[in-house]
Amino acid sequence: MGPRAKLLLLAGVFALPIAASVLAYRYAKLEPTANYGELLLPPATITAERFETPAGAPFGFASLAGQWILVASDSGDCLAGCVEKLTSMRQVRLALGRNAPRVARVWVVDDLRPPGPPTAREFEGTVVAVRPRGLAAAPGATNDRAHIYLVDPRGNVMMRWPAAADRKRMLGDLQRLLKASQIG
Repeated sequence: MGPRAKLLLLAGVFALPIAASVLAYRYAKLEPTANYGELLLPPATITAERFETPAGAPFGFASLAGQWILVASDSGDCLAGCVEKLTSMRQVRLALGRNAPRVARVWVVDDLRPPGPPTAREFEGTVVAVRPRGLAAAPGATNDRAHIYLVDPRGNVMMRWPAAADRKRMLGDLQRLLKASQIG
C-alpha cells in the first residue's frame, strides 16, 4: 500500500463518523422524549379571563399561581367523556401521594349548562370555573374538550394529554415533572 492510499484510509477513518452522524440526523426518525403527554412548544400563557364559580363568586387562574394545574373543559351536563377526564385528573392527583397538594384541578364549563350537584359531589376538590354569559371562548386549554392540559406554577400551559388518557403514563409524566421542578 502506497503513501497516498494510507492517507486516504486515514482520512476515511476520521470522515466516516461525521458522514454517519449527518445521515442519522437527516433520515433517522427517533422518538424525541420519554413523556406520554405532548409538550406544547412554545408554551402559551393560561388565560387571564375571569370566570365564576357555580355559586357566582369570581375565579381566575391567577388565584392558583404557584401550583401545577390540571385543566379539563367540557359541558356542564358532564356526560361520559367529561366524567372520564375528571376521574383521570382525580385519580392521577391522588396517586401522587405526598405531592398531591402541589397539583390543583380545574374543570372549565364551556357552555351555558350549570354543573349538576351529583357531579360536583363526586369530584369534590375540583375547582369548577363557569364562563360568564356572553363571553366567547378563546381556543386553548379552557376550550378544548379533546385534551387534559397541564399548567405550570408560572401560568404556562406546557403539556396536554388526550381526553381518554392512560392514567399510569400520565402519572409518570407528572411524577417526573414534580421531581425535577424547582417551583410549585
